[in-house]
Amino acid sequence: MIADETRAAFVLALLDGRAWTAGELARHAGVAASTTSEHLGKLVAGGLLAEERQGRHRYVRLAGAEVAQLVEGLAAYAVPGGGARPSTLQASSARDAMARGRTCYDHLAGRLGIAVADGMAERGLLRRDAGLSLTEAGLGWFEGLGIALDGGGRRPLVRGCLDWTERRVHLAGVAGAALCDHAFASGWVERIGSERAVRVTGAGAASFEAELGVRVPS
Repeated sequence: MIADETRAAFVLALLDGRAWTAGELARHAGVAASTTSEHLGKLVAGGLLAEERQGRHRYVRLAGAEVAQLVEGLAAYAVPGGGARPSTLQASSARDAMARGRTCYDHLAGRLGIAVADGMAERGLLRRDAGLSLTEAGLGWFEGLGIALDGGGRRPLVRGCLDWTERRVHLAGVAGAALCDHAFASGWVERIGSERAVRVTGAGAASFEAELGVRVPS
């Protein structure tokens, strides 16, 4: 389903967690509208994308966190060494920004995501001995930040997600998504342009160091 280069470009773009129009995806992948429609139909029929319509506009998004996990995990194995060397300075800068920090669907990834997971583990907030799990101190840490964790749904409270640039596991699941939301709402991170890359703000760097004792890439 995603072995096709165009469909792969679509699902990788949708890892930002937003809904995109068919036109936006067509421009992103550099393909015609008719080609985009055909590929999107296959992805929706295959259960990888969900479709929403508002008036004349058709929006698509990843069907859920499980699909994002699949795509990010495959990227970690399919793009050894981070892929081919960028041919332009702009492409190189974009790749470096994505490696420093980005969103993976609805949680933090890249060196930023790894630094957060490392800091939580070093402070006894996160256990890594049998997968990832929050300790009692970790649950209290989220509560102290005013972050509510709803663990009553089908999605796991904590899940490890293999980072495709760092080849290590960062924090996903309900806790990872909630922490990412908090980081944006508190002004700790901000998006760089329209891509998935994020930048740690000055206030964010101070907060991450104070809360987790780590210096995150800014």
